[in-house]
Amino acid sequence: MKLDITSPDKQIFKGEVTLVQMPGVDGLFEVLNNHAPMIASLGPGRVKILDSDGKQQFFNIKGGVCEVLENKITVLAE
Repeated sequence: MKLDITSPDKQIFKGEVTLVQMPGVDGLFEVLNNHAPMIASLGPGRVKILDSDGKQQFFNIKGGVCEVLENKITVLAE
């Protein structure tokens, strides 16, 4: 899957991932390959990614929104 995490002032991450865990306003949720299309509001917390090499990375956000469509995840984060 392709992931793009962008804040108002810079691009935080762009690349291939196998898993993304995000802090939704109602709790944590994960997105895996071939996930159904969706749009979700994000609350404060950490975005956890598992990259294509199997390494975990974490990014702190204050909130935002994400879109999942055709194995592409776009996160607009604060």
